[in-house]
Amino acid sequence: MFKKVLIAEDHESSNISIRKALEDFGCLNNDYVYYCDDALTRITHAIKTKNEYDLLITDLSFEEDEIPQKIGTGTDLIKAVKELQPTIKVLVFSAESKGAIIDNLFKDLNINAFVRKARRDVTELKQAFDAICNQKTYLSASLRRSIQYSNAYEFKEFDIILISLLSNGVLQKDIPNHLREKKIKPSGLSSVEKRLNYMKEVLSFKNNEQLIAFCKDIGVI
Repeated sequence: MFKKVLIAEDHESSNISIRKALEDFGCLNNDYVYYCDDALTRITHAIKTKNEYDLLITDLSFEEDEIPQKIGTGTDLIKAVKELQPTIKVLVFSAESKGAIIDNLFKDLNINAFVRKARRDVTELKQAFDAICNQKTYLSASLRRSIQYSNAYEFKEFDIILISLLSNGVLQKDIPNHLREKKIKPSGLSSVEKRLNYMKEVLSFKNNEQLIAFCKDIGVI
């Protein structure tokens, strides 16, 4: 059970959903803020007074308004909080759906759970709370397949360059010219074709359009 929870969320409706899920879970000691700067201030004060939060729930995106902020995103907030309190548990509650971005949150920032804002998100929040309390990680079911696909193939820098060029409307036959202009090797058409065909074969795609769409979906480009 969580003793003290901080919610960083700038949308009132999402705040209500989170607080309801916490109350249903039996956690009544929860605070909420609308800005990342305020969240960091709360956590800093809690540490100084030895009354630390044991769970941070945060969105990734925060809308800008007339009040300037030093920390503008949930990702930056998590980084700052982890420097002050490395052991704090973190649950991200966001509309983000790109597998690569979510995967990096788990790998690079060691978050404990990711719940996507969608239908049944209150139910999923409760499931995430239960997982965290049992020392497990949690990821919304609708996103698990996306994460699995993003880990199925390790994209190299050269791969990303090729896919980005295709995504920007460059024809496959014209890619070598762009590579030579930027002094990127290999730059031969045969090398370009082989690499693109290899990616499509590994990921089971029939054409470049499917490959581009997939890379956009998981956040590679």
